[in-house]
Amino acid sequence: MDSNAAHNPVFLLFPPEITIPDLQSTDLTATTYDTSGPFPKLLATKMKILGAMQILFGVMNFSFGVVFLFTLENPYPRYPFIFVSGYPFWSSVLFINSGAFLVALERKTTKTLVKLSRIMNSLSALAATAGTILLTFGLVLDQHFFCGYAETISQCQAVATLFIVSMHFSLWEVFLSYLLSVYLDFLFLLGSVSGVVPYCQYK
Repeated sequence: MDSNAAHNPVFLLFPPEITIPDLQSTDLTATTYDTSGPFPKLLATKMKILGAMQILFGVMNFSFGVVFLFTLENPYPRYPFIFVSGYPFWSSVLFINSGAFLVALERKTTKTLVKLSRIMNSLSALAATAGTILLTFGLVLDQHFFCGYAETISQCQAVATLFIVSMHFSLWEVFLSYLLSVYLDFLFLLGSVSGVVPYCQYK
């Protein structure tokens, strides 16, 4: 017999019907997904874009709060209602955190991260809904206040425009947060992370 044949490795291939109990592990099974397809990449890109939009909304809300901070000048004797409620500041924290979790999902997707993202988006949706109500009430409450003390019509229009733009961003955040909350709930109920990365299921 040739001496080289004795050192050649031998591979045994078994059909799916044949199993070897000694080689099976009952403690851990891993479910993997193909990440080379176009859908996971497209999903990850959309999540990243939506997360960036939420971060932008949070930064804009904080900027509006800073602008309202400088309204306590002549002829205005007090701060507007929406500034007193603190909405531009606490809502911006929620929006930025929600967006950050979505951006993180594009890099590393786990069940824990999906769950945290669901919670943050639900809180952001509630905050945006409350903000829309507060902005509506504030606009009705302060429209005569601002325009009554304004020396020129341009000052009144500037503050009213700021309210309207802030309302616009809040409505977009309501729609985006509820949409993402429902979508993340759907992914979580499926028991997977939409095939973005593999994960392990423990029995």
